[in-house]
Amino acid sequence: MTSAEALEKDVGDWNYPYGSAQRYHLQHIHLFASDIERTIAFYRTWFDAEVTWDGDYAGARNVFMKIGIGAMHLYDQAPRDLGRNAVHHLGMQVVGLDDLHDRMVAAGVPIRNPVRRSGGSGYFMLEAPDGVLLEVFEPGPQRDPEVRRYYGFGP
Repeated sequence: MTSAEALEKDVGDWNYPYGSAQRYHLQHIHLFASDIERTIAFYRTWFDAEVTWDGDYAGARNVFMKIGIGAMHLYDQAPRDLGRNAVHHLGMQVVGLDDLHDRMVAAGVPIRNPVRRSGGSGYFMLEAPDGVLLEVFEPGPQRDPEVRRYYGFGP
């Protein structure tokens, strides 16, 4: 049995995105936007960004944009912390969220809150070196098909 087959046997119910066997992906950066329409227009004009989803998530308007194979999310609100400028967090899409969370906790990585779940998805937040806030997340199968495609699942 190859190592890939052994991994498949152990975690056969995991759903790998982007047609890849990789478990971890730097999926997006999330920015505050004091004028969200102006911000969208800037990235569309200069970097061919495409809005792939625009809606309410966690009580605020969020806009998901693709720039090439990368992604950026925007909050429709002014930056809160001038020390980080407009950057709120980096989003790390993973396969096996609970496994990673448990391994990080066991290793003593400070994680403020348990895994939070919403709409079949899960995430947790932690601070990386130099105060970089990370959202570690795994999109759930119950998410809207358009959002699932955005996260690399499906055609």
